Amino acid sequence: MGISYLETLPLNGIAKLPEGPPPNTVPFTGYPQQHPSEKNKLLLIYDPLGVNPALMEFMVEDVLYAEDISQAVTESGEGIPLVKIWVRKGARGVLLEPFEVQDPIQFVNKGRDTQGRILLE
Repeated sequence: MGISYLETLPLNGIAKLPEGPPPNTVPFTGYPQQHPSEKNKLLLIYDPLGVNPALMEFMVEDVLYAEDISQAVTESGEGIPLVKIWVRKGARGVLLEPFEVQDPIQFVNKGRDTQGRILLE
């Protein structure tokens, strides 16, 4: 997945509270992007430099807290800002999963593999 596909998401509408994340939220870490056509949605690229990055989609209103955590660096030296976001428990997210076009379709990340990677965080 090319990172240049999307523009950087301004996190203006998401609270950065000094006392920490609110209760009843779940953290996710990755590279945040604004959805290219739906401004009320946030895309989060989980493990952007990994072998099988995952793409998650959340409603911006469900992201209750955000924190800058570090930068990942590509082989060419380009910095990729990473954030940790806390999403309201009970909110609906979408996980986009890559697959290989074959007959039958071959999923690159089996759902459980992706779930295991995310839950280890």
